[in-house]
Amino acid sequence: MGYFYFVRHGQTVWNVANKICGATDIELTEKGHQQAIETGQEILRQGIQADEILYSPLMRAADTAKHISEITGIPARVEPRLIEQNFGKYESTPRNGEEFRKAKQQFVTRYEGGESMLHLAQRIYNLLDEIRKESDHKTYILVAHNGISRVIQSYFYEMTNEEYAAFGVKNCEVRRFDFE
Repeated sequence: MGYFYFVRHGQTVWNVANKICGATDIELTEKGHQQAIETGQEILRQGIQADEILYSPLMRAADTAKHISEITGIPARVEPRLIEQNFGKYESTPRNGEEFRKAKQQFVTRYEGGESMLHLAQRIYNLLDEIRKESDHKTYILVAHNGISRVIQSYFYEMTNEEYAAFGVKNCEVRRFDFE
């Protein structure tokens, strides 16, 4: 079986302000653009080979993917299922807010105006199942969000609810996931 890579988007203004971005379309900071450029250069330096970059339609991921694509020459296209979870009423609130931390432990409940963890997992698991089927002849780089990274991690590894809620990757971190 094959593998794929995951890259979290570059830094945003709300990342700096410790606010929940979710499905709100927040742009990269100058540092975020630079991180994306450096990530493209690092992918080249490491000799990472991929057939295609799939990215979230939100501008922070789209811009990150476009920088990586321009540098590496790997074609990129939007994949709507990679959009970040809609955190409803919690978007733009502090990431470490007590009410939000408690709400994150409720996987079936939709955030008021948002999307449940189970709905998120369904769309990401379905995408990963499709990628798995192609993985013996096609390698992808997925450019998306921290919430998406949690679901991907849970697809491959057993996690408690606490481990799931605490899991995260840094801006523009590159991770490889192997199908077995």
